[in-house]
Amino acid sequence: MEIEIYADVICPWCYIGKRRLDEALASYEGEVTVRYRPFQLDPSPVPEPLPLVEALAGKFGGPGRARQMVDHVTRVAAADGLRLDYDRAVIANTFDAHRLVSWATDQGKAAEMVEALYQAHFNHGVDVGSREALATLAGKVGLDAADARRFLDSDERVADVAAALAAAQDLGITSVPTFVLAGKYAVSGAHEVQTLLAALAEVEQRESAAHSH
Repeated sequence: MEIEIYADVICPWCYIGKRRLDEALASYEGEVTVRYRPFQLDPSPVPEPLPLVEALAGKFGGPGRARQMVDHVTRVAAADGLRLDYDRAVIANTFDAHRLVSWATDQGKAAEMVEALYQAHFNHGVDVGSREALATLAGKVGLDAADARRFLDSDERVADVAAALAAAQDLGITSVPTFVLAGKYAVSGAHEVQTLLAALAEVEQRESAAHSH
């Protein structure tokens, strides 16, 4: 079964959703291929990497409200064993990060690259919109940092990623994470491990019934 994950690497619920899916798949018997699909929470350019909490305050009606949201998601993540350090996180446009994931996918390093991007953004205050920072992260997961930098500075995959982002919109995906199972069943949101396992079992059942007729 193919699982496509539509997500953005600066989305905390996507990070939590990925962790829960990883956990679900660890105890799942079936054969699964995971593909990472790009989604941008905010495609607007980011001229400078401002503190994330400050940016959220501007978006969601003040520092108090932003702090509440951040505290809530931080608590949820902690229960899943993830640390989110919002006091270090900075805002970024993730277009190049998605290009880098696409490039890493061809070298069999998609999952490692995605995980490294979440950790960089949420734990280490790295600007994941910076090509230099992205190339360094590629090096950390065992890819060639200089090659990554050359790739990012080219216009390779720019059209591909733009098309993939448009495709997500055409599919009607408006919130992430969204998991698409077997190309046709969409599960939206960071569900609990048991819920994901139940969805996998159900889709597997439906698919095998469809193939046996």
